[in-house]
Amino acid sequence: MDRTAIKDLLDAVAAGETAPEDALDSLAALPFVDQGYARVDTHRSLRLGLPEVIFGQGKTDEQVAGIAATLAGKNQRVLVTRTTESAHRATAEVLPSAQWHPKARCITYEPAGASELPEVGKVLVVTAGTSDIPVAEEARFCAERFGNNVEALYDVGVAGIHRVTSERERLMSARVIIVVAGMEGALASVVSGLVPRPVIAVPTSVGYGASFGGLAALLAMMNSCAAGASVVNIDNGFGAAYAATLINRIGDF
Repeated sequence: MDRTAIKDLLDAVAAGETAPEDALDSLAALPFVDQGYARVDTHRSLRLGLPEVIFGQGKTDEQVAGIAATLAGKNQRVLVTRTTESAHRATAEVLPSAQWHPKARCITYEPAGASELPEVGKVLVVTAGTSDIPVAEEARFCAERFGNNVEALYDVGVAGIHRVTSERERLMSARVIIVVAGMEGALASVVSGLVPRPVIAVPTSVGYGASFGGLAALLAMMNSCAAGASVVNIDNGFGAAYAATLINRIGDF
């Protein structure tokens, strides 16, 4: 149950359309549902404006489906990240309209009558190279699901720096910029030094041996001399999308 649903329920009580006892029953399941293998946070949307998101990696297909069904049963949108097509098949058995998004490796489900997400500002997702696109797609897709206006600008890394400097107008048009880069991770510093926008840097595990699975890019981004850049974990496109959404929603909650 999200903030809009709670307000509608309280309005119905105030108007005499719903008995206080019935409203109390509706609220009784807050704040979580204990499934044994997971305690599903059904209160998160009320607290934060976004429902719990299911991290699929490491969970069985049945666990993903069970958590998704619990959220859907509370009339909440379902988003599963870092998951598989087999998990989608299991989820579709209990939620037939669940959708599989292979590029982002995500599952979604939209309950009937779900409240509309507020429209917020533009997020621009930028990659250094084509190999960074899988992580960028997770960021792009999740940001769209959270109600942001999202655009993508791919393969503009520092090996051909004219490619990003020529896009300053598009960079300036965004409220928040997510920069996804592997190798040495330098693109985040470049972008942060070009435009007065918050930059969320996402290091990826792309690179040869000395990149240490993304650690080199992570450390480079954390040690950036360009003010205004913040850094999420390696390959964490979802985390960047969530942070960008909270920035975009400042003042709305």
